This record gives sequence, C-alpha cells and structure tokens, in this order.
Amino acid sequence: METIQAYLDRKHREIGLLNNCLSSPLHLARPRSVDEVVKAKFQITAALRADHELRDWKATETAWSASARPASGPFVFAYDYQRADLAVQGPPFYDLGRASASETIYTASGMAAISSLLLASRHIIGSADILMLPGSYGETLELVRDLVPHLRLRALELPLRDVFTPASLPQILLLDSCASAATFEAALRCGGSGLDLLIFDTTCFAGRSGRIQRILRWARRYAIPVVMVRSHTKLDSLGAEYGRLGSAVFVRWSEKDLGASRLMSECLAVETRNAVRLLGAAALPSHFPPFVGSAAYWELTRKRVAAILRNGRQMARYFASELPELSAELHFAHGLYVTLRGRHALDEATARQAAADMSRDLGGQGFPIRHAGSFGFDFAATEWFHDATTNLYSVRLAVSDLPTELWDGLTAAIARWWRGHQPDPGGA
Repeated sequence: METIQAYLDRKHREIGLLNNCLSSPLHLARPRSVDEVVKAKFQITAALRADHELRDWKATETAWSASARPASGPFVFAYDYQRADLAVQGPPFYDLGRASASETIYTASGMAAISSLLLASRHIIGSADILMLPGSYGETLELVRDLVPHLRLRALELPLRDVFTPASLPQILLLDSCASAATFEAALRCGGSGLDLLIFDTTCFAGRSGRIQRILRWARRYAIPVVMVRSHTKLDSLGAEYGRLGSAVFVRWSEKDLGASRLMSECLAVETRNAVRLLGAAALPSHFPPFVGSAAYWELTRKRVAAILRNGRQMARYFASELPELSAELHFAHGLYVTLRGRHALDEATARQAAADMSRDLGGQGFPIRHAGSFGFDFAATEWFHDATTNLYSVRLAVSDLPTELWDGLTAAIARWWRGHQPDPGGA
C-alpha cells in the first residue's frame, strides 16, 4: 500500500527528471496534490517542446543547414529532406536481452508503424492470411479490412485449437496486447510452426515487461520472424503526452539455423523503411522524450506501471463483486483498463456521454478523473469503447498511477455512480 506522502515523493522525482531536461529548469514547488502533479508535467513537456525548437532551429524539414546537429536528450538524429532517411541513435525502449539483435524504424505514430509494415509486407510475403485474436484493436482491424487488400483477414474464434498449423497461404499472426487475458494465454498455448510472421503490438505492455520476453521466447522456439510495433505516447512518457511517436522493431535471431527468419526480417525492414518514406510517416525528432534511457527513468517507469497494474487488479476485483452484471471486460491482458456495460445496450453516442458525465460528476467531487482518450495518465481517464469483435459499446476506465487509498475511494465512487445512472431493468 502506497501512502499519499510516498506517492508525492515519487512524483516529485518524476517531475524533477523531466524538468532537468530543460536548458533552464522551471522553478517548481514540490507537488501537494494529484492535480499539481498533472499540471506540472504538462507544463514541463510543453516547455521541453519549445526548448527543442529554439535549440535546434537549424534542423528544419528541408535540412538546409549543413551545421545542424539535431538531438533530443540522448537521441541524436541525421536526415535529409523531409526525414525520409531518418537515422536515430539513442537508448532502446525495450530490453531484448542478449539472444537477439534488432533494427528499429521510428514513425510518427503507432498506427503509422503498423500501416507501413502491413503495406510493405506485400513485396516480401505477397498474398497472405492475417490472423487476429478476438478483441484486437479496432483501428487495426479497419486498416486491414479497408486498405490492405493483399492480406485476407481471419478473425480467430475461441476456443483456439490448432489454429497456427501450416496452410496454403502464408500466415501472419497479429498478437495484440489489448486482447483479453484468457485469449492472450490461449494463443501462447498453441504451436506456432505454421506461422510465417508474428506482428506483436506491444503498446499496452511496459517496454521491459516480462510478457514481451515470454512472447519472444515462444516465437524463437518456432523460428518465427517477429516485428514489434508500438505507440510510445502511452507508457513511455511518465504519464505526460510528450509527442506522437511510434516504432517497428525487427527482431533478428542470432542462431545460424534461423537464417530464413533473419532474411525475412532484413528484407521486410528495408521495404517498411521505404513505405515510411512514401507515406511521409517518419518520426519528428522533437517527439522523442529527452528523459528516456537513464537508470532513474527506468526505475520510475517500473514503479509507475507496477502501481497502475496493482490498482487495475483491485478495481477488477471490486467491480466483479459489486457490479457483476454491469462489467463488460475486467481482465485485459495488459491490465491497464476495464470496461463497463449499461443495463441496456449502449451506442457510441450514449457511451461517450456516459463517460463525460461520470468524469464531470466525480471530478466535481474532487476525484482525479477526466474524460480523455488514451491511458497511462496520472489521473483516471474515461472514454467510450467499441469492441470490434462483438460490435458492442461500453465505457472504458483507464487505470491510473494513484496512491492506494485514493484509488480505492475512486473505484467505489465509480461503482456507485455507474449503478445509480443505469435505468431500472424493469423499466421501459
């Protein structure tokens, strides 16, 4: 159990880490509340972006100045016109261990990374089946269905039994970190001998999560080429929206008997880089968080994510007990949010309004909750949620890094509000 005092001490360290990246750090008092933590972080990140522009004014889109040396903290960049050839030197966002090497291509967002990769796969893999688990990210489903005609979408159904066996067409598995825990575990119990490529969306897992290592061990066992795609806006910025940044990491196994896998990875990386160039999807140097990579950063990130996961487990247990009939999904693989359903079916408009109303009412009572998209904040965030598999709408509650007592109080308040704002099941 973390006290409010210990929480504020930890947040003071996070704010200090961000603030020390400024050329002239701001004079900020030690935070006394969650609201002061949130305000300080967003204030500093805005100052960091401005600082970057003032410092690297020569590093323009047209690369007009030969003397430009653009950088963002530990990241150093080299590029020509429009960053089509962007090269990045800097700390990794993952810990892949000694068993594998990798190549990283940075993009303007997580969706830019996966879009470029899927379009590039046409030149290396050709027509193929792309296998997606129930509960996969809705926009990825939409992307494959509407814009990637060489890939035939196969939405897998539970129970998963021998679904990854060899087939007439090449098979790509898209393993999404936002699937339910049960579905995610079921996939890992299957053999992977029939897969030609694994695309692993790690956005909802911390960069040093043991779950990532587990997936890589599974893929390596079956010699499956792996590309990890990620949005770095979520868990990699210490709870502040620093900038839109995505990546595709091409994992390369080191053993000689995995030569075909290595060749696939190398060729796919070349084509993906070309797709990023043609789509204009290269990353912006100013969007690389300058506070990434230090021992202090990793320690604070680990503690943040651990607190979020603890709070998520507590919320899931509470809702399972107090709102069993109104809980939609309480056990996502990532543990970062839960979803609530209405007594009557919600659509996008009613789910959005419910999220806004709940945040307004509970925020007015002093709770740190806001109607906001995404997750990983220092406040609880509500938003409408669409399950692309079932086509049902619900309200998503993104778990935050808050002290235990405050989080437990907010969880109970959410349950009371949600139960009290659902129509009587016996009514019209």
